[in-house]
Amino acid sequence: MTAPVRVSDPVLIDVGLSGRSYSIVIGRGQLASLGQRIVALRPRAKVAIVTDETVAKHHLAATESALGNVGIGSTSRVVPAGERSKSFAMLEDLCEALIGARLERADIVLALGGGVIGDLAGFAAAIVRRGLDYVQVPTTLLAQVDSSVGGKTAIDSRHGKNQIGAFHQPVLVVSDTALLDTLPRREFAAGYAEIVKYGLIADAGFFAWLESNWQEVFAGGPAREHAIAVSCRMKAAIVARLNLGHTFGHALEAAAGFSGRLLHGEAVSLGIALALAFSVKRGLLPARQAERVEHHLATVGLPTRLAQLAGGPPDADRLMDLIAQDKKVRQGKLAFILARDIGESFIAPDVAADEVRAFLDAKLACS
Repeated sequence: MTAPVRVSDPVLIDVGLSGRSYSIVIGRGQLASLGQRIVALRPRAKVAIVTDETVAKHHLAATESALGNVGIGSTSRVVPAGERSKSFAMLEDLCEALIGARLERADIVLALGGGVIGDLAGFAAAIVRRGLDYVQVPTTLLAQVDSSVGGKTAIDSRHGKNQIGAFHQPVLVVSDTALLDTLPRREFAAGYAEIVKYGLIADAGFFAWLESNWQEVFAGGPAREHAIAVSCRMKAAIVARLNLGHTFGHALEAAAGFSGRLLHGEAVSLGIALALAFSVKRGLLPARQAERVEHHLATVGLPTRLAQLAGGPPDADRLMDLIAQDKKVRQGKLAFILARDIGESFIAPDVAADEVRAFLDAKLACS
């Protein structure tokens, strides 16, 4: 997985699904090819672009041009930026807009943005007219390596993140790595946490490569394309069942109110650190490996300690309530993704709530 790729060539990854396969296109400048790729898939389709206020300023005009240059008619819907757009109210507004634009079942919804837009637009596409095709054009690192792959679409509930949604696969993902040049460093680092996750789950060699090459991933160039391509391949292959750091991370993100206090990738970084520390406590993982991972996350500017959460961490009662809403819970029993080593993660079912509570109490006492 660590063989280099040539920056001049787009990387094509085929996601093979029965009756719903699609391609992921990764490379610098690939937005210009969007219209041609859509015409090849759906020759007479109209396109409804869904984006947010921040992304629209940077990339909406170029997206409309890429479609218009090959004769594709398009409309656009711009929603407020941020996690709060993943709500019932915004979903209703978007669904009514798509119906009002007279989109037919042969037309396409295009999600132009980060994970919030991909989730919101994808969920609307899943339910309007009982299912419209949609295309992902992810504009954040987090979306390019994680949320645009796998067909998970959702909005948030007051009980937790992504509690209301549907699986709805895109027909195409176009990841133009040049779009990441406009990201603030904090946003890029948050997405990088998801890349680190893939090495920790099943590829120790990739994690070691990241330790040596992370600065080039941040700067752009061949290392960025390579890191994204490796992540997408792993996401498509295994991460649907092994999402390290997300049980703790989603609880922290919800406790922070889905706000700028804690970005999703920052929550994942904290969640990874907690999952590895919990693995160490259970005698599964050597402490030096957890320390190695924490060091790398901290080096790139990601949080690894609960004390780093702006405004202070939530209490254990709140975290346990949110963890109990995790999608891996079965018959009221907790399940966690834990690790025996870097690159060796596994599902630990039937974890006792009392054990998790004692672990959190100890961590919070140190924060």
